[in-house]
Amino acid sequence: MSQAAEKSAPDTVGPMGEHRTVVTTLRDTTANPGPLGLMAFGMTTVLLNLHNAEFFGLNSMIIGMGIFYGGLAQVIAGIMEWKKNSTFGMTAFLSYGFFWLTLVALWVVETIWPEEFTTDATAAGWYLFAWGVFTGLMFIGTLRINRALQTVFLSLTILFVLLAIGKWVGDGAFLGMDGATWTKVAGFEGIFVGLSAVYASIAQVWNELYGRIVLPLGVVKK
Repeated sequence: MSQAAEKSAPDTVGPMGEHRTVVTTLRDTTANPGPLGLMAFGMTTVLLNLHNAEFFGLNSMIIGMGIFYGGLAQVIAGIMEWKKNSTFGMTAFLSYGFFWLTLVALWVVETIWPEEFTTDATAAGWYLFAWGVFTGLMFIGTLRINRALQTVFLSLTILFVLLAIGKWVGDGAFLGMDGATWTKVAGFEGIFVGLSAVYASIAQVWNELYGRIVLPLGVVKK
């Protein structure tokens, strides 16, 4: 979205000796990076959680998406949000971009050095829970933005908590379900998370292209 800012230059002297203040308008005409970041997050999240829901196993497709689309594409979007003077967008996209890169790094390191660098279930649970706390704090920020992002961040907070519970429960039981079942439930909830991000992304693209609200984002009245 374009942003405009007024900048006052120092007083200048006119042809008749009068003092004048020159006001210039700077208009941001660069593209909105939000849809890129949301789509990268959404598609990668859907694919990972299809695995968590046990539709298929962990494979190179998920790792590739995690590195390049969920990871690097979001990092690029975050840097672009910095240029847009969006603190929220910068923090969100850079954080979740590096989340995907750290997640892939954990998988790769544990595969190469399984004995030396294996993250136990307790530590993995705290890793996921920490991201849940961060996401919950970011959700509070979305209360000033729109309903679409509120849905993404609230459901993502729930996803991280469910995944953490799955790790902590393990072979035991909590509320009548073992860790694998909690993770499977998280997988289906995570598919919703990813699709909600895809919606928030494509809504911005279509609304801009058609010059009207094709898919509503539920903008919050400030």
